[in-house]
Amino acid sequence: MAVPKGRVSKSKRDKRKAQSWKIATPSLVKCSKCGELMVPHQVCKACGAYNKKTIIKVD
Repeated sequence: MAVPKGRVSKSKRDKRKAQSWKIATPSLVKCSKCGELMVPHQVCKACGAYNKKTIIKVD
């Protein structure tokens, strides 16, 4: 015989949902051109290079 689901209290529900927003800090790598720390697979903000090629002109 089917039984109705038990009620989940607000505190129990919110404790479970509070874990889902946590994210890890982004990893950083050295730029291959200038050596500055940058997010991997992104254009370097310091020199504008990606994969040792200048993509953006930075003053």
